[in-house]
Amino acid sequence: MKVSEFQKLIKELYSKKDIERGLYKTFIWLIEEVGELASIIKSKEIRKEEIKDELADIIAWTVSIANILEVDIESALIDKYPNKCRNCNSSPCICEE
Repeated sequence: MKVSEFQKLIKELYSKKDIERGLYKTFIWLIEEVGELASIIKSKEIRKEEIKDELADIIAWTVSIANILEVDIESALIDKYPNKCRNCNSSPCICEE
């Protein structure tokens, strides 16, 4: 599935709720999901299924925020990550840091 297809899916499924909830509360949901991922990573036993679920939730909530703000996330990703490092212009990155 392309990023644009996923963004459209999230919009079709949840845009009414997301708009009613608003940007701030939607952002808080995203932060809660990041916190859940942090808890799993901090634990002594990394449970891959839980990690997969939390990463999916983080991406979905991020896309919900993009939808509220009418940001084309696929375009934003292509602009920000143009198949090469923006600092050294290499692929893969050869930056020292």
